[in-house]
Amino acid sequence: MPPIVPLAILYSFRRCPYAMRARAALIASGIRVELREVELRDKPAAMLAASPKGSVPVLVLPEGKVIDESWDIMLWALRQHDPHGWLGPHEWQGMDECHVQAALPWVIANDTTFKSNLDRYKYPERYPEQPQSVYRAAGEQFLQQLEQRLVATPYLLGETFTLADAALLPFVRQFSATDADWFAAAPYPALRAWLERYSSSELFAWVMQKFPVWQPDNTAIVFGE
Repeated sequence: MPPIVPLAILYSFRRCPYAMRARAALIASGIRVELREVELRDKPAAMLAASPKGSVPVLVLPEGKVIDESWDIMLWALRQHDPHGWLGPHEWQGMDECHVQAALPWVIANDTTFKSNLDRYKYPERYPEQPQSVYRAAGEQFLQQLEQRLVATPYLLGETFTLADAALLPFVRQFSATDADWFAAAPYPALRAWLERYSSSELFAWVMQKFPVWQPDNTAIVFGE
């Protein structure tokens, strides 16, 4: 019998957009991990010991290395195995990571300015300094850039889904769901089509699987099978 290879451990929260992007990359790569669904109001001691900052996702590799930034988890997984070319086209001499550099400006803008505006739009009671409409308008500046790009091609970097799409879609989905009626009538048809393709995909169904909150005595849940 071959030796049992220990799995990396992924601490995750189903609805967190950062965790969603990490799970998407793990699924695309075909890498199996032990998934530990956490309750953010009661974070497990094992997760905090691995990553004291206390946010998900956290990936603990079998040798003990900890990766606790979602973008880094995506890159780690896809650099192990990238069958769909999310990092870039596969060339005969190796892997071309051109999509990584092309994605970075989108990811930086998403994770900084847009995420800040998203939080304020989604939770206006926490930010009473401005009306909710002001925060939505600020977030729309990014939506307009995405719409302009998606009018040209169905995905952010061209004709195929890449890590750029996987990294941004969970955040745009949150923005769209904050006022679904407004978003359905907003002047972003290409953006809505992009979001719909993702939301109805097999990948999204895998990403959004429901699991019980992890307890130390639970049977391990293998994610990615």
